[in-house]
Amino acid sequence: MTTSVNQELQELAESVFGDAASSDTGFDAALWRTLEETGLARLTLPAGAGGSEGTLEDAAVVLAAAGAHAARVPLVETDLLAGWLLHAAGVPLPDGPLTAVAGELEVDGTTVRGELRRVPWARAVAGVAVLTGAHVVLLDPGAAEITEGTNLAEEPRDTVRVDGPAAAVVAAPDGVAAELRLRGALGRALLLAGAARGALAAGVRYAGERVQFGRPIGRFQAVQQQLALAAGEVAAASAAASAAARAAADAGFAAPSTRLAVAAAKSRTGEAAGAVARIAHQVHGAIGFTREHDLRLWTTRLWAWREEDGSDAEWNAELGSTVLAAGPSGLWPLITGS
Repeated sequence: MTTSVNQELQELAESVFGDAASSDTGFDAALWRTLEETGLARLTLPAGAGGSEGTLEDAAVVLAAAGAHAARVPLVETDLLAGWLLHAAGVPLPDGPLTAVAGELEVDGTTVRGELRRVPWARAVAGVAVLTGAHVVLLDPGAAEITEGTNLAEEPRDTVRVDGPAAAVVAAPDGVAAELRLRGALGRALLLAGAARGALAAGVRYAGERVQFGRPIGRFQAVQQQLALAAGEVAAASAAASAAARAAADAGFAAPSTRLAVAAAKSRTGEAAGAVARIAHQVHGAIGFTREHDLRLWTTRLWAWREEDGSDAEWNAELGSTVLAAGPSGLWPLITGS
């Protein structure tokens, strides 16, 4: 349901991310400052953690806009993951962007050692929250060895090596591992839905500009049909991601209905990612594959993000297991929530 409040939030988010849109790579420090000034950087965190006390449905609106404009900031990592994890564990949050990862580290008192791979945005953040075994660890990136890496969309996915005292080591609260996994999948699904919308918009725009045989290619029925199929995929992905955010806001991440909704959202947005990227490139032709063309900003994110926070196969398997466990008599109540 669209309310006047999240309509205003959507307009703000579209304005902020639209003004910052560029074809550059790497962390966008200016955009991050704007997100902090507008209260969007830590939207769902409590005021005591420097947050704006928004809901997960509010976060859905903002993250979809971030994906649609290919924003270069660790918004999911700061708000939904690291900020939540550190606050839940009672660790004061550092100022600035954060990131989070689940991994294996040796913990001996406050000393930690080990290697974490593919840590999002590690080179750009003020703190790395790590869920390792029974501990929540806060690392200072300045005290770690960071080897830079990227995903297909050229977003930072770094290797972090640490051997020394951590900024904080505390016991992990019960249930945080399962919730961290679901939060990551939900955030990625919302970004995927937004990126699919961005790729579709680029395809529609190009179909109106590119002239072939004396008229824009968007007037050819074959092109119209492909764009209509992509629009259907974007609508389905957006609905699934928004429904998962609503389920988490209403029932919490521990509820079986939320686990099902998040699994469906990550699976459905991953499926849409492949279809929308394919159609967008077909409409653009060869120029869409060049580095100089902005289409890559969305399609490379679609391809990279569908494999992050659980692949399609992983979430499809979880969905299948849930349906089989419900049995014939439980299928309809499972789908409808009745």
